Amino acid sequence: MQIDLNSDLGESFGAWRMGNDAAMLDIVSSANVACGFHAGDPAGILQTLKAAKARGVAVGAHVSYPDRQGFGRRNMDVASEDLIADVIYQISALSGMAATLGTTVRYVKPHGALYNTIASDERQARDVIAAILKVNPELVLVALAGSPLVGWAREAGLRVIAEAFADRAYTPQGTLVSRREQGAVLHDAAEVAQRMLRLVREGTVRAIDGSVARVEAQSICVHGDSEGALEMARAVRDALERDGVKVCAFA
Repeated sequence: MQIDLNSDLGESFGAWRMGNDAAMLDIVSSANVACGFHAGDPAGILQTLKAAKARGVAVGAHVSYPDRQGFGRRNMDVASEDLIADVIYQISALSGMAATLGTTVRYVKPHGALYNTIASDERQARDVIAAILKVNPELVLVALAGSPLVGWAREAGLRVIAEAFADRAYTPQGTLVSRREQGAVLHDAAEVAQRMLRLVREGTVRAIDGSVARVEAQSICVHGDSEGALEMARAVRDALERDGVKVCAFA
């Protein structure tokens, strides 16, 4: 068995540091690199791309709403013409930087509010899909497992990788518990590691109410900016590999 581990990287800006890209790149198999719309400056993004290439880590464009002040976490009702152009711009910028290093952008993973919105908002979802197809129909889309977006993107001809979240609680229906609710974010590294091992082996997780929820995913996100992020990421990878699960990029 095998699974991809991904993390959001390249999000530092000037003197403001976010996470530890170098350490996380030693753990994950795919790097969702910021494209400047929610975080990241050109020099830092280039450094993250260089470090990812050196470690053989696959690179994806972590596209966002234009929202640096809100770190891409504020909902926006962006017109289709603007959203399509924004996504094309971000993928193209990151692809151009990657090309200077002799590497390529292989997939797209929307960030924050954009990720959550297009999981169920068909109009914005189809805008993002259209933008990806215009840039390169061979790009893979990373989408929330079990969301309508998965079906819409596959119908449009994109390859889709369904994603689960290591540090998030799930509802009995297999959806993420809102961050506004108590218990939505998990902090025990050992518990998270065992949950992800079960996810890979059985396709299920223990829901917040104690029931068993079905979650089928080909990639697991280990957040790089949360407290204890590195410890949690290492615990997840170690638990998977001890059980004979190969950690490798899907792209």
